[in-house]
Amino acid sequence: MAFMFRINIPTFSEYSVKKIGPLAGLMFVLAASGCSFIEDRTERYVDAPEGTPLKLPESADESRFSQMMPVREISAPDAGRMYVGELPEPPDMTSEILQENYVIEVVDDEIWLLVNDVPGRLWPAVSTWMAQQGLGIAYQNPQLGLLQSELVNYSKRARELLGLPDKPAGEEQLLAVQAKVAPGVRRKTTEIQVRTFNAQSNDVSQLVAWNDSASRSETELETSRRLLTDLSEFLKAREDSKSYSRAALNMPAEPLVRLVSEDEVAKQIVMDLDYGRSWGEVRRALDEAGIPVVDLNREEGYFFVDARPDSARDSGWFPWSSDPSDPVRTHDLILEAGEENLIVTARRAPEYTGDIRPEALLSRLFEYLY
Repeated sequence: MAFMFRINIPTFSEYSVKKIGPLAGLMFVLAASGCSFIEDRTERYVDAPEGTPLKLPESADESRFSQMMPVREISAPDAGRMYVGELPEPPDMTSEILQENYVIEVVDDEIWLLVNDVPGRLWPAVSTWMAQQGLGIAYQNPQLGLLQSELVNYSKRARELLGLPDKPAGEEQLLAVQAKVAPGVRRKTTEIQVRTFNAQSNDVSQLVAWNDSASRSETELETSRRLLTDLSEFLKAREDSKSYSRAALNMPAEPLVRLVSEDEVAKQIVMDLDYGRSWGEVRRALDEAGIPVVDLNREEGYFFVDARPDSARDSGWFPWSSDPSDPVRTHDLILEAGEENLIVTARRAPEYTGDIRPEALLSRLFEYLY
């Protein structure tokens, strides 16, 4: 006698409707509610106490110690008045690392080699480069960061380096070379300038004053570029054999960019640079900070910028559907020449009614300037 059994197995469509349907609805509710089940820890971040800085023994050589995982310092304006919507972004651990260790930069009639290292380590290398390239050293002052060569006219190797002819036609001008090693605008960097000057006599043992305000011709700039390119290649070749100069420790290391605050509120950024260099540094900082520039005018000294966060400039919920809106003028950055430096201030745009304050924009810009 045969028996037959019948088992009802739900189809995939039935199972999908009964099981997946409620799950999809739950996911939609969570997304619409802004994931309110996740703890909001922003206030805990604001109220967290500051730790005690690590102190080295008095006998320790501070030049031999550095932070493996540095924590970005929070400026006074951010530390005293932080709100949920204005908490700083997590620190970028690569913000102090140049994409290249040696970069030749040019602004107007200034040219320099930007190196991702401190002046004390580069001073001996620059001295060695001048000696090996036949320039010699007639005068040096580590405190001023200046090196002055001997006359290049009497050195075959130095003449080749500067592109001078082997057999000059008639009497030629006596030339010498100066190198200036100084802390860079950005922290933990060094800027090296190299230029030629006309010597008045055969004696170049006395230092000739370095003139930053003197205009330079295209030929002089090209000569400086040739020297800096050669120096860059020299530094790259001896990266593994760096030495340190204790004499260069007394080199002035005052920051060239400072954030000035009053009552824990950022008021202005002071830059000890000329106008052209200051303008270029502000433009670079805006690009690196991801702050769109709506309009700018170098002659009148202003940037119209969109200081809103990326989330406010994205119109879609999901990455594949987002369509970033056009930049909106929210703030104005004003560059004004002071008595001895340049001052950068910020103000709200007339039509902007959002929550981002001008002092928050200044603090953010300062992080990328210095």
